[in-house]
Amino acid sequence: MQSKRKVIAISGMPGAGKGVAADAARQLGLNVLALGDVIREETERRGLEPTPKNMGAVMLQVRADEGQDAVVRRLLPKIEASPSATVIVEGVRSLYEFNVLRSKYEVATVAIHASPKTRFQRLLARNRSDDPKNADTFKERDTRELNVGLCQVIALADVLLVNEGSIEELKSTFKEALGKLNAQ
Repeated sequence: MQSKRKVIAISGMPGAGKGVAADAARQLGLNVLALGDVIREETERRGLEPTPKNMGAVMLQVRADEGQDAVVRRLLPKIEASPSATVIVEGVRSLYEFNVLRSKYEVATVAIHASPKTRFQRLLARNRSDDPKNADTFKERDTRELNVGLCQVIALADVLLVNEGSIEELKSTFKEALGKLNAQ
């Protein structure tokens, strides 16, 4: 049985702009939860450095040990505890995760796309510990994300936003999309 809660799932390749969209949602007062935080927390719990290699290995190991929907299942208590009727879930990477959300909530998906060149430049500039520092690591991460099933979630999104412009342009476009999805 679905709850009355609505989930807006944000998907996109690394560096496409999911975090910027999440920031725009926060500006509107929406609760944002990130699936990547689940992996960051698990990586830290295991005493590993949050490098691209370690984070990728932990993501794959959690899924291998607990099922392909494990990451989103770990997030469900936080979704349930949210005081908001609408929750933004950033970083949905597979149909397994999407289907868990859809079995419990009303779900709409927003996919954010940017070219590989743009995304790589953004990741270099962002310089988070788990961001790739060279083209080979970037390509490895993209391949890992696609192999998990991210391409399917993007292909089936309710809204697709192309993000080749500024941060403010994406925030504005994402806020418009939320309005169309009745999330505000």
